[in-house]
Amino acid sequence: MRNLDHVESQTYDLIIIGGGVNGAAVARDAALRGLKPILLEKGDFASGTSSWSTRLVHGGLRYLEYFEFPLVRESLHERELLLRNAPHLVNPLMLTVPVYGKRSRPYWKIWAGMILYDIFSFDKTLLPHRMLPKRKFKQHFRGLDPENLNGGAQYYDAQASRAERMCLETILDAESAGATSLNYVEVTALHRQGDRITQVTCQDKLTGKTLEVKGTADVMVINTSGPWVDRVLKDGEPQPIGQTRKIGGTKGSHIIVSRFPGAPESALYVEAKTDGRPFFIVPWLGMMLIGTTDLPYEGGLDRVKADDEEIDYLLTETNNIIPSAQLTRESIKFTYSGVRPLPYVDKGSAGSITRKHILFDHRSEGVSNLISLIGGKLTTFRHVGQEIVDLVYKKWKKAAPPCPTLHRPFPGAILPNDPLVAQLVDRYRDRLSVETLYHLLDHYGRKAAEVLALVDEYPELGAAITPELPDIRAQIVYGVRSEYAYHMADILRRRTTIAMQSCYGLQTLKVLSQVLQEYCGWSAEDCDRQAREYRQYMEENCIPDYAIPQGRRSGAEAVSA
Repeated sequence: MRNLDHVESQTYDLIIIGGGVNGAAVARDAALRGLKPILLEKGDFASGTSSWSTRLVHGGLRYLEYFEFPLVRESLHERELLLRNAPHLVNPLMLTVPVYGKRSRPYWKIWAGMILYDIFSFDKTLLPHRMLPKRKFKQHFRGLDPENLNGGAQYYDAQASRAERMCLETILDAESAGATSLNYVEVTALHRQGDRITQVTCQDKLTGKTLEVKGTADVMVINTSGPWVDRVLKDGEPQPIGQTRKIGGTKGSHIIVSRFPGAPESALYVEAKTDGRPFFIVPWLGMMLIGTTDLPYEGGLDRVKADDEEIDYLLTETNNIIPSAQLTRESIKFTYSGVRPLPYVDKGSAGSITRKHILFDHRSEGVSNLISLIGGKLTTFRHVGQEIVDLVYKKWKKAAPPCPTLHRPFPGAILPNDPLVAQLVDRYRDRLSVETLYHLLDHYGRKAAEVLALVDEYPELGAAITPELPDIRAQIVYGVRSEYAYHMADILRRRTTIAMQSCYGLQTLKVLSQVLQEYCGWSAEDCDRQAREYRQYMEENCIPDYAIPQGRRSGAEAVSA
């Protein structure tokens, strides 16, 4: 249980609003430099944009086309740091770019882009690109659409298969350095005296309790709430902060399907045959992740869902590029959609809006101690944290201590050849399958030892959650006891990837309820209510509308498991 009375009795150097990867990075960087930050998130950590990306750690090859060279360089440098500092969460990924006449950039232009990409990643440990002329490309990729094919390129970026855990480990590291982090605590008001915010009013979404979070005399308030940036600013008292709109988000949707005939071993970065916009077809945890769309979005932010039209678009364009795929709506295993917190612009295509983040100092709007982050990519979150804390020191007119996160490993950081891997496998292989043990090591890194310690204490927690996946029941207990999981969606969607891999996680709710009652003190009534809420959450966010009976599409009733 959280000690909210203790939180109210403290004062904080930084009050950070928004617990996605960027807010987590600010808290981590600040705490490691000796500051006292508090991180406030109205939902679960990483439950917003951080959870809905394509899960790539990349430089942004197409940003070259818009001459955003500094962003490309920053992203490629951060990619290299993540490969080194979080090797259990970030892995090299080969991408293949087919080049088509009439619908793609010319072959020479792609080649030039590849050369630039290698130049900007001069400090990389990944292999350089290679170009494949038409004949060689067709030999290597026999299943791709051959119409007007001119060849292709291959290069390396990286993948964060479990992006939510990257955010969570950032928060855990921040807490180990002295930060306070609270999920399910919503900021409802920003209180000003003169030109400074002195405290914020919050509501604990778990208990309904109202609490006041107070700052020190020099407190800085950091708004890293992503698509909700403008909404947070509207809660300023005695009046909203700022008169101009900051966020003009675009909607990006994805689908997940099983591997299909012709599915590539490497990721594909392709241009749609019908309209030429780029999207990815990416191997992901034994399945295929396809996306994303990029549509201007003005709807609600708390429930964002892939439309049937977006799903059909991604299915059609994948079938166009890989004719043997033959994907249909029945192929869908999971869908998700999120809103990119991009800068607001009056005109321009969604794809051309800058992906470079902006640190907006509200001094120009009469508030001297508030900074809002506009934009931000999964790849660059560490650097965003560094930049914001540097700016805080600059505003305080103090010399900033050296940044501590450049070379600091994540809490679970481990390589496959680490002696701990062999030790854990040898110790537990009589009780758990080797597949399960390596799954836990992939998922938690060296912190897998803490999950396995629960199996030592309660051997029955070594049983599977669901037969088709290697996840074990100890992960449920660990999520609640050690990783701030308060809802079934936290466990199935963000502490694990069960929801995305198997039937939206609906078939696991009975097992989940049993474990939560026996080991985590949840009542039967709590579990029944949470199971209903979980089903509704899946209907409202992830299960396609066409798969829900017409009368239940409001989410008022639950789909059955």
